[in-house]
Amino acid sequence: MCGIIGFTGDIEAKSVLLDGLESLEYRGYDSAGIAFFDKEVIKTIKTTGKVSVLREKAAFDTISDSTCGIGHTRWATHGGVSDTNSHPHTYGNVTLIHNGIIENYHELELELAKTGRQPVSQTDTEIVAMLLDSLYEGNAFAAIKKAIAKLEGAYAFCILFKDEPGVIYSLRNGSPLVACHSKQGAIIASDMVALIKYSKDYFVLPEMHIARLTKENIVVTNLEDEIIVPKLLHVNWDMTAAQKGGYPHFMIKEIYEQPETIRSTILPRIKNKHIPDFTADGIPDTVFEGVNRIVIAACGTAMHAGLVGKVMLEKLLRIPVSVEIASEFRYQEPIIDKNTLVITISQSGETADTLAALNLAKEYQGTTLSIVNVKGSSIARSSDYVLYTHAGPEIAVASTKAYTAQLSCLYLLAFRFALVKRTITEEECVNYMEQLQAVVPAIEETLKFDKKIEEICKNLKEKEDLFFIGRGLDYALSCEGSIKLKEISYIHSEAYAAGELKHGTLSLVTDGIPVIALATQDSVFSKMISNIREVRARNAFVILVTNGEKEVDESIYDYHIALPELEDSLAPFTAAIVLQLLAYHTSVHRELNVDQPRNLAKSVTVE
Repeated sequence: MCGIIGFTGDIEAKSVLLDGLESLEYRGYDSAGIAFFDKEVIKTIKTTGKVSVLREKAAFDTISDSTCGIGHTRWATHGGVSDTNSHPHTYGNVTLIHNGIIENYHELELELAKTGRQPVSQTDTEIVAMLLDSLYEGNAFAAIKKAIAKLEGAYAFCILFKDEPGVIYSLRNGSPLVACHSKQGAIIASDMVALIKYSKDYFVLPEMHIARLTKENIVVTNLEDEIIVPKLLHVNWDMTAAQKGGYPHFMIKEIYEQPETIRSTILPRIKNKHIPDFTADGIPDTVFEGVNRIVIAACGTAMHAGLVGKVMLEKLLRIPVSVEIASEFRYQEPIIDKNTLVITISQSGETADTLAALNLAKEYQGTTLSIVNVKGSSIARSSDYVLYTHAGPEIAVASTKAYTAQLSCLYLLAFRFALVKRTITEEECVNYMEQLQAVVPAIEETLKFDKKIEEICKNLKEKEDLFFIGRGLDYALSCEGSIKLKEISYIHSEAYAAGELKHGTLSLVTDGIPVIALATQDSVFSKMISNIREVRARNAFVILVTNGEKEVDESIYDYHIALPELEDSLAPFTAAIVLQLLAYHTSVHRELNVDQPRNLAKSVTVE
């Protein structure tokens, strides 16, 4: 959610800020702005709309030699979408940008009103600028520390003080900030993709620490004024990985990257006769010993990966596995003890609800293991153990390659856990791993359906309602297919367990309504065919997806996609590709913004 960029160095800042904001557009936003030193003053340019609009507006500014500034893309939380509510915000000596939410901003506003200070915007962020200005007496560190003591909520700040040209102050609590120093200068941002142009080595700003950025260096101190040296991290991808590479959208590029991301996730963890091994991840077999229950906590697509993982884990381990929506789990009194393994899943590693669920699990003495994509992220650092997905940067808001990478990790965990628990033999484990590796060529074959799916989607572009149906693993996958379609095509879509149709849902199936029927599981295939006949009898437009060629009465479907045949438990990998392509091409046919759907953000760092 929102994007932050700050730069101070030896080159012109305005271009660095605008380029950085463009690289952060995928996070979701409705306005953008920059602020930079212009001799003795701080100049601000901001606007509603896209960074391209801001760039046009900034082109009329005559100052081009400023070498220090901050920039922001805002997703409205407090106050509507307007130029006034856009960041940066300036009050007195202070100019500030902010990700997160200040929960007690109204109380602070009332307190500051007694000193004659009144905001011009409706944002919580301007209240922080007012607060800092009221506390500032020439010492930035002192003012920031006093402000921290008064703030409640989540935040990441970049701050300019008018009488310190060339200096940026930053701190965070709950919202991400990463920084690096290069030959061009010092740069800080809410995501590594904004830094990669300048350096592959970076650090995560520790929470409740203050960073002071100058062109010479970055100095990080704790609240006791002690200088600390953050641990440097290294990314193994370059700028081209975060660019479209000739594809029309990031989403379709990332769909096509899935064979490679699955290879990158699986292959480094294959050791000794094709048995999964987590030694390099620092996850010993002792983690699995004594575990009698697993809880998976996640949000959105990551939670849907958990639904698939649950089926595989219960099948092999024969212990109960529950999948919890993290935003609900965090407000419950969960049944967790030292024999509970809590698996949290997050692409960004910064999902606020999932992080809170993780911390709650730790309070209850559960063992925590997280599946994340971003090294050094908040969830990764808070977990007892971490399994990285190695998916590389995922820019499109609608997650694709992260989902199948998360599935890969869950399957690897299921195989290793079952081997340790001795619910499968070594020979069976090797067999499972060989089948898992067969997923990669199967996905490559599935991608060849792209053109066919594009044609199918022409029949969906005018629809306003759609249903996904499936049983078992197919129902879990239907949930993901449904959210994917809703996210980027804005078509109302629902996922139903096919056996529930006769319990009320059939009343919604009308003439011509699309029904995407997943029938990849042999054990319930005949039942699914019966359910498809039920919707077909009501003149539904049926798209049937099967695992391999099946003999099916042609009268019960309009289109049939026969996937490359895999062992049934692995069919979610190939079927997911079909559902992603269906969502993508439907959105394209509806002429929508595929990569940046309305009202959504890539990394949800607030409640």
